[in-house]
Amino acid sequence: MGKVAIVTGGAKGIGASISYTLGKRGYSVVIADVDEEAGLYRLEQFHKENIDSLFVRTDVSSETDVKNLMDEVYKRYGRIDVLINNAGIGFSGRSIEEQTLEEWRKIIDTNLTGTWLCSKYVINYMKRNKERGGVIINIASTRALQSEPNTEPYSASKGGIVALTHSLAVSLSKYNIRVIAVSPGWIDTSRWQYPPKESRLTNLDHKQHLTRRVGIPEDISSIVLFLVSDEASWISGVNFVIDGGMTVRMIYLDENVIRDSLSILLDDEELSGLLIKLVEKAKSDKDSVKRLLNSLVRDRGDIY
Repeated sequence: MGKVAIVTGGAKGIGASISYTLGKRGYSVVIADVDEEAGLYRLEQFHKENIDSLFVRTDVSSETDVKNLMDEVYKRYGRIDVLINNAGIGFSGRSIEEQTLEEWRKIIDTNLTGTWLCSKYVINYMKRNKERGGVIINIASTRALQSEPNTEPYSASKGGIVALTHSLAVSLSKYNIRVIAVSPGWIDTSRWQYPPKESRLTNLDHKQHLTRRVGIPEDISSIVLFLVSDEASWISGVNFVIDGGMTVRMIYLDENVIRDSLSILLDDEELSGLLIKLVEKAKSDKDSVKRLLNSLVRDRGDIY
């Protein structure tokens, strides 16, 4: 029998792509997801492509569900080689003054505690063959390293996953279990949703990345595929940031940033140049520029 991988949150988004990639490379894949409809949809897709797969409805914040997941998988396959801790939920976007304790607990319980629970209960099965061991991949986020406003519960959960990763790596090395974190940046998961969606990204979304595009789930799947392989056997306890270069790019708000942003947004060098000239004129004569723009808006009501 080939290797067996469990992917939490494996029915949609990055998790679904990871499940598919591992399955096409010969892994038996267990999709663990709280969304039963999406899970069964993904299971049907995989079976059509001859991927040996199993769906187990699992709420990773529930200790009972997690124990049942591990037991079912081992009962079915007699081994567990890989655990991908991918299940997670987002944030409301409300300010910290408006965030509730219930929201905080739900996000921490799913994203961080869920990762801890799944790791805790998979160990017993991975360590049964010390020579073979196993690999745990924790899907964190660049939000562990940088933030936008009003992301406190999510950022805290992902930062916790990065710290949990190196702690687990040290503790589990005696069982030949490697533990690694992967922190995706901006990933367009449209095609891997249930049902699949059309991407609505703009030119500005793509070109602000050093790689000139927003990531796709396959960008994460490809590195996960490598990290769980024997070729990566010397890698453990680290966090891989996969974000198109966004976290290394220092951005200061100045005229050059504005000029570049207009050029990307409008995709018209002449128009962006004219707007920059208008901005320059407004520095010394705001009233004239206001009159000009008000006149333009009045004459062209369709601008609104």
